[in-house]
Order: sequence, then C-alpha cells, then structure tokens
Amino acid sequence: MPFTLPNFDLDAFVRSTLAEDLGEGGDITSAAVIPEDAMFAGVMDSRDAITVAGLPLAEAFFRALDPDVEIETLVEEGAQVAPGTDLMRLRGRARALLTAERSALNTVQHLSGIATMARGYVDKIAGTGATLLDTRKTIPGLRVLEKYATRMGGATNHRMGLWDAAMIKDNHVAVAGGVGPAVLRAKAAGIASIIVEVDRIDQIEPALAAGATHLLLDNMDPSTLRGAVTLVGGRVPTEASGGVRLDTIRAIAETGVTYISVGRLTQSAPAADIGLDLASA
Repeated sequence: MPFTLPNFDLDAFVRSTLAEDLGEGGDITSAAVIPEDAMFAGVMDSRDAITVAGLPLAEAFFRALDPDVEIETLVEEGAQVAPGTDLMRLRGRARALLTAERSALNTVQHLSGIATMARGYVDKIAGTGATLLDTRKTIPGLRVLEKYATRMGGATNHRMGLWDAAMIKDNHVAVAGGVGPAVLRAKAAGIASIIVEVDRIDQIEPALAAGATHLLLDNMDPSTLRGAVTLVGGRVPTEASGGVRLDTIRAIAETGVTYISVGRLTQSAPAADIGLDLASA
C-alpha cells in the first residue's frame, strides 16, 4: 500500500527536494565517476539506538530516480532498534541511487531523530497517566512529517495548525483585556475547543467561568501544578507546558496533569546517525 499522510503530497515533496539538490547541472559527480550501466547494492543501517521513522519516504526518493529499484524494508516504522541494525536493503542503478542517497538519508535521519526523542519522553512518563503532546514549533513546510515522526515515537499530535482549536495565550489576553473577555469572545465566535494559557493560579477560575475547555498551565513548577490540578478538579483537561526537559518531565507528570507538551521534540531533536553503505558480498 502506498505511503500516505493527510494533507501531505509525497510526490511533490520528493520532486522539490531532489530539485533543490540537483539544481540545473544534476549530479555531476555520479555522472562523471559512475558508469551508466553500473549497479549498486546497499544497506541502510543505524549507528545509534533509535526509534525509526521515515523509511517509506526514503523508498520514495530511490524509486523516483530508479522505478525498477529492488527495496526490502527490514523494520517497521516506530520500531526501536539497537545500533548496527539494518533498516533497508536496496539494489538498482548506481547513478540513480547515489543521487537520491542524501535526500533519503536526510529525511530518515531527521524524522528518526524526532521519533527517538519523543520515545525517550514517553518512556519517562510511563505509568503516570499523562499524555505527551507535540506543538506547532516545527520547521516551516515540514509540520506534517515532523508530527508523523512524533507519533512514531509514541507522542500525540496537538493542534496541526491555527485552525483546529483556539489557543488563547498571554499576548491574546493582553490585547483582549483579560482572560475572561478573551474566552468569551472565542465562545461568541462559535469555537468549540478553547485552550487557555494561564501562568497564575488566579487566572484559572475566570478562564473556566468564561467557558475554557482546556487549560495550558504555563511554566509552573510541580508544586504549583499540583495545586492547579486540584483547583481545576477535573472540570477540564490540564496541560503542563514550558521548559519541560527529560530530567523534569516525570515529576511534572506525577502532579496529575492530563497532558504535557514539549516543543523541543520538533524544535531541537538531533538527527539520528544513519548511513547507506555498499552491501557486503
């Protein structure tokens, strides 16, 4: 079955990425060094312990330049693998595969890096009942792919864009004249999902009274979070956000919040170390 994601044009992504790399002159190295009829058999493997994401996209890059390439994907998306694990085997026209190599690897390295970081955070809060969320802090143009990668790591997508829920943050509150007025205006506009950022305990009741359906508890320490969760009393979901790190997320989750959002999943995840090498005989 072809790889598809909602609101993502795989063919267009592959074409534009390859065009960026090929420019007007094409792959002058492969054209000069590799005989036209040469074949290449290679293995893509991970040099790190990673959570895998992006192999179907790598396959799309290779097939775009060699429709007859033979590809064997060896692991599932979302799989956690040890260093040295073979991810994919391929055999096809050498010029084509080596031209597509960097685009394919860049994509898998980036998405697997995100999935790996997400998995680390998910594992840290296992058993607490809290759910890890991603954010809109994504590289422009790559949001659908990066949020796919967080899902492969076990996180839950939160707001794909500005259109799917109201998110009333501090600047909205300042311009609207307060938490209550901001929420009332969103409610009057007919918005069903109204998320409100609060950074003080005294903002909670006005937000709830006005009709907030979800509270984002911003930059609160665990003690303050615990008090906020108690005050909310389950009336709406609560979300801890701001400065969450791997070494702090467990304590945050244990306060009883419903969700924890982590921007660094897509903003700061390091690329996974993945390579493509000539297959041994």
